[in-house]
Amino acid sequence: MPWTTAPPRRLVILGVAASDCHVVANQLIARFLRDEGFEVENLGACTPVEEFARACARRPEAEALLVGSLNGHIHEDLRGLREAKRSGRVHCPVVVGGNLSVGSSKSPASDRRLYTLGVDRIVHDPATLPAVLAQLRSAGGHFIAGRALGGRAVVERSVGAGASGAGHARVS
Repeated sequence: MPWTTAPPRRLVILGVAASDCHVVANQLIARFLRDEGFEVENLGACTPVEEFARACARRPEAEALLVGSLNGHIHEDLRGLREAKRSGRVHCPVVVGGNLSVGSSKSPASDRRLYTLGVDRIVHDPATLPAVLAQLRSAGGHFIAGRALGGRAVVERSVGAGASGAGHARVS
């Protein structure tokens, strides 16, 4: 029997970190995700954590919050994320990508700091984003944060309803 209605679109909330006005990659990622069948609420450039939290309140069906940064100041820009998740104002997994630290030298300590701030996944290659979102969705709200598609586990944390930041953490 053929489908009579289209399946509901999967919603993600997308934005660029608060101190960052670079939108070219943001627009390309939005288009890519729409082509992959996602509904994208794109908040655009210079988006503070509070604006992401308001978007989560408006769109409780969102399955992920995607934050990009090119200027390397995302650590400062996400300072309020842990509290927003703890209070339930950000209810879905947070995925970040882009240039995530200042300078040409990248360190694992930068990724660990992001996980400490409340980030659930770091995507270094935007082409892997649909696979990351599929992993988060199949985990049903309980997933291993910090497990990149390349297989390097940085932090594990169980995240479920009401458990934002309350799970166990392991750094390896």
